[in-house]
Amino acid sequence: MKPTRIAAALLALGTIGVWGNGYAAGKVDFGKREFENHCSVCHGWEGKADGPYAYAQLLKTKIPDLTTLSKKNNGVFPFQHVYQVIDGTEDLKAHGTREMPIWGTAYKADIEEAYSDVPFNSEAYVRAHILALIDYINRLQAK
Repeated sequence: MKPTRIAAALLALGTIGVWGNGYAAGKVDFGKREFENHCSVCHGWEGKADGPYAYAQLLKTKIPDLTTLSKKNNGVFPFQHVYQVIDGTEDLKAHGTREMPIWGTAYKADIEEAYSDVPFNSEAYVRAHILALIDYINRLQAK
């Protein structure tokens, strides 16, 4: 395995471990923060497709209720599909043009601008943010 991949994996595991401990202790929930900052405007605070954009009907497509992803997938959370939709590697062909932002690209642009003067692995940063976001969406699933 390449040293950069090992470093990225360790960074992601360490980051998720730190985030997990903070979450359990009632501290910052990074996945929830990512959701509130980037997703709630369309999907609503609880992921039920009732955000301000949904009410204003600013989009041409129906915004999905994120709390029913597991239910619609025979009780299994569709991790890979959700990851690919968020990072932009999977087009939402059923939706026509892509109205949902490609967060993988946005995260990478943010970090590259902020840390342009130091060496770092932007892919690890992007993955950590997407994984935290997916963890939160998984926790939103209807029981």
